[in-house]
Amino acid sequence: MLNNKKVAVVIPAYNEEKQIVQVLETMPSFVDRIIVVNDCSEDNTAMAVLEYSRRQEPTISIPNLNATPVAQSKYNHADIVLQENRAAELGKFIPSEIANTNPETDRIILINHLQNGGVGAAIARGYKWCLDYNIDCTAVMAGDGQMDPAELESICLPVINEEIDYVKGNRLIHGSAKLVMPKTRFIGNSILSILTKIASGYWHVSDTQTGYTAISLSALSSIRLSDIYNKYGMPNDMLVKLNIAFCTLKEVKIKPVYNIGEQSKMKVGIVIPLISWLLFKSFFKRLWVKYLFRDFHPLFLLYHFAIVLGVLSLPYAIKIISLAWNGHEVNPVTMLAFFILFTGSFQSFLFAMWMDIQDNERLYKS
Repeated sequence: MLNNKKVAVVIPAYNEEKQIVQVLETMPSFVDRIIVVNDCSEDNTAMAVLEYSRRQEPTISIPNLNATPVAQSKYNHADIVLQENRAAELGKFIPSEIANTNPETDRIILINHLQNGGVGAAIARGYKWCLDYNIDCTAVMAGDGQMDPAELESICLPVINEEIDYVKGNRLIHGSAKLVMPKTRFIGNSILSILTKIASGYWHVSDTQTGYTAISLSALSSIRLSDIYNKYGMPNDMLVKLNIAFCTLKEVKIKPVYNIGEQSKMKVGIVIPLISWLLFKSFFKRLWVKYLFRDFHPLFLLYHFAIVLGVLSLPYAIKIISLAWNGHEVNPVTMLAFFILFTGSFQSFLFAMWMDIQDNERLYKS
């Protein structure tokens, strides 16, 4: 425990038999539960975790809230429905099995995916376990040892002491970021961070691709875990979902760790386009859910007005470029129409962005 709050760490693992035991051995003592989600590995990751787990002594008992039915009365029907919904939601995740015989007292919990789902799916399944067991603070660490366990406390403390909903590490503000991080990773991370700012509404966020995070129990309860994006875009998707739920966010400086024996499974050339498309869709989802259905805001109209005017200006822009390219004179009416539409679109977009930044300022904690 950390300040009398239950702490768990979710470790997504795929073919990490060489690194996973080191991650488990270096886990700080204040961590009550370590949930390793083996994403259908092709090596001996599961066996390595089980063998290490069997050597550990039982720890504090943490009951599964879904195992004890809520007592029925005329006042708690909502609690009963919520419990039933949480129990039924498990069927929406990647099929899995818990390898432990005593999950309520074992410190290390091994969940085996029966089919490969991706890193996001593994983290979501770990989150689900922590939600069911009422864990106060749930952190995420990679199974390849790229996250320093000594920094875990600084990641968790804002959730526990300051009641921040979501805390994430930030390697880009560390002095060694440009020196240590591979250039393609640094550039790709920076590009995706810019796109994520716009899509998520957390305009001050950076290093959006880091997986070193901690989340509160209330934040876990506020999002639909089974809908979390399954692949490498999971951190970006999480930020959008948390913003829609009005969750507060804080970033903590962490060091970039590379070349410790890990093998990256991410292909930057494939991942960046996929995540960019995810963010494009997520941007509109955030606008409609947060600023129309949940809490109407003028920025919803301004963003869409900017898009409509921008689309209407495109034919005029193409015509002007075509005429100028062929040496023909451009009709003043065509030029005026383009100028009015484009200026209106640009101004509407700037006003919407300014309102977006102002409205979400309260969610980012420094």
